[in-house]
Amino acid sequence: MPDVEMKATDKKEDKKDEKKEESEKEAPKQPPPTPTQEIKANIALIERAINDLEPRYTYRVLRSFTSLRKRISDKVLRDAIEENYPKDSAVKASLLSWVPPAPPAEQSMEVDTAPTTSETTPPPSKPSSDPVPEAEIYLRLLIIHHLHSSKETYSKSIQISHETVDKMQSMNRRSMDPIAAKVWFAVERSYELGGELADARPMFLAAQRTASLRHDDDTQASLINRLLRGYLHYNLYDQADKLVSKTTFPVSASNPQYARYHYFLGRIKAVQLNYTAAHTNLQQAIRRAPTAKTAPGFYQAVHKLFVIVELLMGDIPDRGLFRHPVLEKALGAYFDIVKAVRTGSLSEFQSTLNKHAAQFEADKTYTLIVRLRQNVIKTGIRRLSLSYSRISLRDICLKLHLDSEEDAEYIVGKAIRDGVIEGRIVHEKGWMECGGQKNAYGPEAIEVFGRRIGYCLDLHNQSVKAMRYPLNAHRKELAAAQDAREREKELAKEIQEGDMDDDEGLGDY
Repeated sequence: MPDVEMKATDKKEDKKDEKKEESEKEAPKQPPPTPTQEIKANIALIERAINDLEPRYTYRVLRSFTSLRKRISDKVLRDAIEENYPKDSAVKASLLSWVPPAPPAEQSMEVDTAPTTSETTPPPSKPSSDPVPEAEIYLRLLIIHHLHSSKETYSKSIQISHETVDKMQSMNRRSMDPIAAKVWFAVERSYELGGELADARPMFLAAQRTASLRHDDDTQASLINRLLRGYLHYNLYDQADKLVSKTTFPVSASNPQYARYHYFLGRIKAVQLNYTAAHTNLQQAIRRAPTAKTAPGFYQAVHKLFVIVELLMGDIPDRGLFRHPVLEKALGAYFDIVKAVRTGSLSEFQSTLNKHAAQFEADKTYTLIVRLRQNVIKTGIRRLSLSYSRISLRDICLKLHLDSEEDAEYIVGKAIRDGVIEGRIVHEKGWMECGGQKNAYGPEAIEVFGRRIGYCLDLHNQSVKAMRYPLNAHRKELAAAQDAREREKELAKEIQEGDMDDDEGLGDY
């Protein structure tokens, strides 16, 4: 009887598994939402964020903004506005005025296809009232970015940007701050594409002061980056440095804003010859930046400047950096510069600089690369000092492709004074005598080893302090030792009293 019941239950389970597999096969995969549906869902999330006082829903909408704006078209914007606003809405009319009207052919197709769609799926219900004001600003943001796609609409994007900024400032709603930070970026982009970026600076400065007084961290971080970008666009490095010294970047800013801020700081410090600080800021920008596939343009721009700063510091960048799939093509000219600096060939450096001068000027790294000429000469002199014990200034001038022997004498004397090489110049005979190689076990090596040993000891002490021990573990060991001592005492007492027999424990034997 139990065997029969087991077989019956097994058959039932097999039938259930088969039904599940069939239902999974029959269930069709849902297609991805259209841009219009995605906009409608985002507006619903914005309303939920305002009703529940949860700004994380707004941030969720803004995270998908980059991928959404690439799929925007005139039809998508018209449909989104029609579905989210009632028929007689004034906001709807103002939004539709910035979108081109539908062509007659498209309108006739919509009329013809209306009955078929109503048979399959019910038409979406028209809203009875306007959504929240944040939804209007969100749709305006989409329209501004869509107008950036054509040169003919650049002036139109500036006009709607002005109107959007006036609306935001008149509403003065704190729930609108995350979207306002994105709007300021779109406003700057409109002025930049229209060639009027300098005209937007007073508006950005006034908005930055207002955001700092309201403790609006998102808008404040965005506006500081907008101002720095504007200053660096016109090579106003002194004003950019004053802005950095007079403002405090918000600690709660997002990683993309921090990445831009560190990149701008790196450019300012590099121009000011502070290469160590520039290197540190560029490293922070690389760490905080989005992935290479998400933001390839920013990733390439940071690494271009990073390579030049490393060369100016006297280091050679890692070769694997130039093999990165996103950077391989963009850093081709910079790889030729690195090879010229590494070999110390001044002629190769000059030919590479002339060959890629247009690209370097477009990247705004030309002035920094010109500074590398001294590094190339120092590398060449170092190689010559290791190869020759005595070499004439004439030969140095020929090998390094210098203009005259006086230039060679000046450059060699500066290298000896800076400690790049060891040697002396014999002016009477016109040559340079190179000193022997430094002793590897001199006082400098002792200092280096002392620093390394101190670092290892500090690391050991910090590791010991950071170790965690289980609570009351020593008490268990003490209790076990105490029990062992008590057993030994009892055993010794039994032996003294003679309670244990010599043959005890031997069993039958």
